[in-house]
Amino acid sequence: MRHEFSAVLVGGPPHSGKSVLTYSLTQALRQRQVSHYVLRACPDGEGDWSMESPPDTVRLLRDKGLFTDQWVDQICRDVQQRHLPLLVDVGGRPTANQQRILGCCTHAVLLAPDPAGLQEWRDMMKEQGVAVVAELISTLEGTEAIEGQGALLRGRIAGLHRFCTVQGELFDALVERLVSLLQTDQAKLSEAHLRMAPTELAVDLERLGRTLKLLDAGSHPWHPAALPALLEYLPAHEPLAVYGRGPGWLYAALSAYTLPAPFWQFDPRLGWVAPVPLHRLKTGSSPIVWRVAEGSVPILEAVLNSAYVDYTELEGTGVPDIDVSRGLVFRGKLPHWVLTGLVRTYADAPWIAAYQPQKENGFVVAAQGGGHRVGDILDLKGV
Repeated sequence: MRHEFSAVLVGGPPHSGKSVLTYSLTQALRQRQVSHYVLRACPDGEGDWSMESPPDTVRLLRDKGLFTDQWVDQICRDVQQRHLPLLVDVGGRPTANQQRILGCCTHAVLLAPDPAGLQEWRDMMKEQGVAVVAELISTLEGTEAIEGQGALLRGRIAGLHRFCTVQGELFDALVERLVSLLQTDQAKLSEAHLRMAPTELAVDLERLGRTLKLLDAGSHPWHPAALPALLEYLPAHEPLAVYGRGPGWLYAALSAYTLPAPFWQFDPRLGWVAPVPLHRLKTGSSPIVWRVAEGSVPILEAVLNSAYVDYTELEGTGVPDIDVSRGLVFRGKLPHWVLTGLVRTYADAPWIAAYQPQKENGFVVAAQGGGHRVGDILDLKGV
């Protein structure tokens, strides 16, 4: 499936509003039920959380990284080996080496505050052989305007403020362009991926959520209150493969529920993967810096050493050997396959919660006593 799907980059000079536009686009595409994955090919450590969290939390968690050659190689690999259509949010000043990322994409949406910025990126796209489908002038204030709707969508887009989603006729026209590029036969795509699952029991999260009436017919997200009903439906301690969009805490809960049986998850970059194997050690090196905050409950915080964590780099690495007899909270921006590995590594804890920066609380994802149940929401402001 390497080149079966489009990869549309969102590019332009720094501070043009690329991340805001990308977030708005992915939300609109989800509402249209267009399967895709947002690959943030810029070492800023940002994701949807940065658009949905309190500003102070965003400033605390954002981790500006560096464009290393290894990082560029890994991003290029993931774009080229994509298992789903991609939206690729790229950095504002790519060097000649970093422009290899651009060349791995199939199409581009360009965004700049002025015509000169557009021209610079237009030249890069021509050099990399990437088809430009939209060129937009970005302004914080003012009104939008559509200037052309031929093969190239052109216009002025306004109001790309952080913590806001974009609306308007021009934005809607851009969404339609992306739907035509990214749309796939969802049923066939899911069936093809599920057929490759490494276990007999493989579930599509969205389909199962709607069957159990845990999700509505629109784009209603998962809520921790749905966890008890979801887990009651699935067999405990049996091998399970999970497919589809879902928050990290949901995947963590399913991984804990299947213990000690194998658990597999579908990663849009890697395909089917197991939780990354980790070991509790007093000392050891890792691509992730682990910090332990001791309070009423220990909080294990992950700080990325680099802007990109590769699955193979983490296999067999160490995590702190801490006392979890009072419970444990995970905090940090981590791939799902790290969260699912962590709940298995600390399975002796009476309960485990995943920190949610959007609300500054935690969702209990595993419990075997300790006064909490899976799905409980914990207020972590005073922990």
